[in-house]
Amino acid sequence: MKLFLALLILLFTFNVLTADDGYRLWLKYDKIHDVQKLETYQSVLQGILVTGDSLTGAIIQNELENGLNGLLDKKVPIIRDIQDNCIIAGTIENIRSMVNIDFENEMNAIGNEGYLILNYNISNNDIIIITANTDIGVLYGTFHFLRLLQTLQDIDVLNIIESPRIQLRVLNHWDNLDRTVERGYAGFSLWNWQKLPDYIHPYYHEYARANASIGINGTVLNNVNANALILTPLYLNKVKALADVFRPYGIKVYLSIRFSAPIDIGGLPVSDPLDEEVRQWWKDKAQEIYKLIPDFGGFLVKANSEGQPGPQNYGRSHADGANMLADALKPFGGVVMWRAFVYDANDKEDRAKQAYNEFKPLDGKFRDNVLIQVKNGPIDFQPREPFHPLFGGMPETPLMMEFQITQEYLGFSTHLVYLATLYEEVLDADTYAKGEGSTVARVIDGSLNNHKLSGIAGVANTGTDRNWTGHLFAQSNWYCFGRLAWDHQLSAEKIADEWIRMSLTNDDAAVRSIQSIMMKSRENTVNYMTPLGLHHIMGWDHHYGPAPWIKDKHRDDWTSVYYHRADSIGIGFDRTKTGSNAVSQYHEPAADTFAALETCPDEYLIWFHHVPWDYKLKSGKTLWDELCYHYYNGTQAVAEMQKKWADLQDKIDPEIFNHVTSMMKIQYKEAVWWRNACALYFQTFSNQPIPEDLEKPDKTLEYYQNLSFPFAPK
Repeated sequence: MKLFLALLILLFTFNVLTADDGYRLWLKYDKIHDVQKLETYQSVLQGILVTGDSLTGAIIQNELENGLNGLLDKKVPIIRDIQDNCIIAGTIENIRSMVNIDFENEMNAIGNEGYLILNYNISNNDIIIITANTDIGVLYGTFHFLRLLQTLQDIDVLNIIESPRIQLRVLNHWDNLDRTVERGYAGFSLWNWQKLPDYIHPYYHEYARANASIGINGTVLNNVNANALILTPLYLNKVKALADVFRPYGIKVYLSIRFSAPIDIGGLPVSDPLDEEVRQWWKDKAQEIYKLIPDFGGFLVKANSEGQPGPQNYGRSHADGANMLADALKPFGGVVMWRAFVYDANDKEDRAKQAYNEFKPLDGKFRDNVLIQVKNGPIDFQPREPFHPLFGGMPETPLMMEFQITQEYLGFSTHLVYLATLYEEVLDADTYAKGEGSTVARVIDGSLNNHKLSGIAGVANTGTDRNWTGHLFAQSNWYCFGRLAWDHQLSAEKIADEWIRMSLTNDDAAVRSIQSIMMKSRENTVNYMTPLGLHHIMGWDHHYGPAPWIKDKHRDDWTSVYYHRADSIGIGFDRTKTGSNAVSQYHEPAADTFAALETCPDEYLIWFHHVPWDYKLKSGKTLWDELCYHYYNGTQAVAEMQKKWADLQDKIDPEIFNHVTSMMKIQYKEAVWWRNACALYFQTFSNQPIPEDLEKPDKTLEYYQNLSFPFAPK
C-alpha cells in the first residue's frame, strides 16, 4: 500500500509538472520532437546577437533566448560579434554599422512596423538577419521567426518581407471598473484597478507579449458602456501604469469614453458638442491624458445607442460629436473610433437599416482622425449575417471593422467555434461599391478609397481564467484575429494550421484532424443555432440558449419574434421592396441577388425573405424539411467532432485533452437543446411533422420554454 501511495504521489507530481493548462497560449517553446528538423535548427542557430539597448531590444533578446533554448533543447549563447551560424536581430540602422547592407527599397516599403527576415553571408559567415526600421518591427519579425521554428518550417532560404495591411489593430475590452466583463466568459477583468498603479501583475506583460506576437498594436481598456470615472486622475494614473507596461511591446492604450463625462465628472450642465465650455473641457482632458501618456491612442465612443448619451441629446449629429473629440485629440496625434452600432427603440424602421440611415448622410463630414467603427453585420454579431451595407456606403470616410472574438452569440466559452472562417467570409464579401472586387477587406484597409487611416477591432475574449479564454480553443480566435488584422489575405485554414502546431501538436495526422474540426465548427454551430438566415433568437436579458418564443417586451427589437416573424404561411423577415427594403442599402448586383428568392443564397434566405414553409430550396427539400435537417445535421456534427477529438487522446497533453473533452460534452448537450427547442417551436407554425428519419425530441416545447437561467453571464 505504501509503495502504491508513493507511486500515486509520484505520478500526480509528474502530471502537475508536465501537464499543460493553456496559460502559455501559442507561445510554447518546448523541445522540437522532429529529429531531423531539430538537428538542422541546432546546426544553423548557434548564437544570438541583438543590437541596441532599448526596452524592446531586451524583450527581443529574451524572446530569442528563451525560444531557441527551449525549442532546440540547448543553451544558445548570447554573442557580441558576428560568427558563423548566428542570428542577428536589430534595426537596420544598428545592423548597418556591423554588416554592409542597404535594402533601401525594402526598408522604405515596410514602414514603421514591417520587417525583413533573410539568410545572408558575410565574410564566409552564414547568418540569419531579422531587421526593421524600428525596434517594434524587429520584435514582430522575431515572433515570426520563432513561429517558423514552432511550425517546423524550412529556414535555409529565407527572404521574408512583411508589413501590416491595416494600421490600427486593436482589441476592445468590455471590462468594467468593478472587474466584471460584459460579454466576458473567462473570469474577471485582467485589470486589477484596485492594486494599480503600484502592483504590476506579471500577466500584464504576458498579455502584451501575446498581442505583440500576432501584431496587435492597441488595446481599449474599458467597456464601450463606459463609466466616466475612467477619465479622473485616480484612474488615469492607473491607465498610465498599464501603458508603460505595454509600450515596449508596441501597444498603445485607448479608452472608451462616456459622452456625458463633462457633466458626470466635470461639473458642466451640458455635454453639447457645440458648446464652447464643453469643447474646452475635452481639450483640457486630452492635454491631461497626454501629459501622463504621450503615446495615448485615443477614444472609442458608443453614443446614442442602447441608452448611452450622445450628441443627438442636443439635436447634434454623430459628426458633431466625433469632430469635437477629434479636435481635442488632433494636436497629440490621437484618433476617435466612433461606433456605428446605433438603433433607437422609438424608430420603427427595420433595425438592420438604422445605422446606414444615420451614417450614410454624414459621409465625408468627419475629421481626418476619425474612424467609423462598424460591426461586421447590420444587427449584432449573430452567428451569420450578411456584411454591413455601410462598408459599401461611406467612401469618403475611413471605416473600421468591429469583429467579436468573445462568443456572445456562439455558445459563450463552452462551444468550440473557430471564428476565422466567419472573419474570412465577411472580409472577402464584395460590396461592389466600385465594381467587382470592392471587398470589405479593401474598404477597411483603406486601399479601395485611398484612405491613409485604417483600423480593425476585435471585442476581446480574455479574462482571469488560467487559460485566458475559458475554452482552450477560444485562444485560436484571439490568435486568428491578430493574424488576419496583420494580413487579411491569409487563409483561415493556414492560420488554423499555425495555431494547432504552436498550441497542441506538430503530428501531421493530428493537425489535419484538428484542423478539420476547426474549419467546420462555425458552420456546424450556425446549423444547430440559426440556420438559413435565422438570427437574434437567443435568451432574454442574456444571450444564453435558444428562446425563439420571446415576445411582448418593452422593446420589439429586443425580442425574437421581431426577427423571425414565423406564422402559418412561413418564416423570415421580408427585407425586399415588399418589406423593409433593406436590400436597397446594398450595391448592385448584390442587392438584386439578395432581393430575389431564387438567387438569394440559402444562408441568407430567412434574413431577407419571408419564405413559405413548402417553398422548395435548391436541395429539392421544402423549407420546413431543410430547416429541420440543418438543426439535426449541426447537432450530429458535434457528435462527430467529439469522436474525432477522442481519437487524438495519445497525441494531446492530458490536461488539455480532458478540458476540451468536457467542453465538447457541454456543447453537444446544448446543441441538442437548441435543435429540440427551435424545431418544436417552429413546428407550431409549420404544422408539419419532423422528417421521419430524424430523432424526435424527448422533451416538450413547454419544458424548454420554462427553463430559467437567472445568473447566466450577460
